[in-house]
Amino acid sequence: MSSIATIALSGMTAAVRRVEVSASNIANVRSTGALPGKTGAVPAGQPSAYSPLRVNQTAAAAGGTQTTVTTTGEPPVPTPDPQAPFADPNGMVAAPAVDLTREIVEQVIASYTFTANARVMKAGHEMTRTLLDAKA
Repeated sequence: MSSIATIALSGMTAAVRRVEVSASNIANVRSTGALPGKTGAVPAGQPSAYSPLRVNQTAAAAGGTQTTVTTTGEPPVPTPDPQAPFADPNGMVAAPAVDLTREIVEQVIASYTFTANARVMKAGHEMTRTLLDAKA
């Protein structure tokens, strides 16, 4: 595979990873848990709220890009849910700090990025075909 195609493929893979991570964050926006105590730890035996994820994208040494997925590190947000079995005495639970607007923007950007890299791959293929036709 040519370096053009390899670089474009790495960009397409990164875009797919961004959509996967964003979809996971959106799907788990209501995955609540017990509020952490003063030490920041959830009481023993209680569920933790979903930890939102993010994609870290860096340049690859050989060209293109690579991604890693980490948690955002954002603390959970107290939310009322008195019916939850793990709610505190005030009826509060911990909800993940997921910004739905940001997640939609991430998905749109990933879509455009994927499309742009697919066009680069197609252009590289057409350039190679033209070069081979010229040599024939």
